[in-house]
Amino acid sequence: MERNAWRTSSRSGSNGQCVEVRDRGAQIDVRDSKDTAAGILRFEAAAWGAFIGGLKS
Repeated sequence: MERNAWRTSSRSGSNGQCVEVRDRGAQIDVRDSKDTAAGILRFEAAAWGAFIGGLKS
């Protein structure tokens, strides 16, 4: 994931109802793609990695 660039999953549909993520190094930001001004959830990179790992298993 490119740092500081918002991106959506390659598996997201084209309806605009997904989340966007941004890699900030030690932290990962997550926001709603249809309401980007609503706020950001911020996770430690290790916690985000564990979450994604759990989803994949």
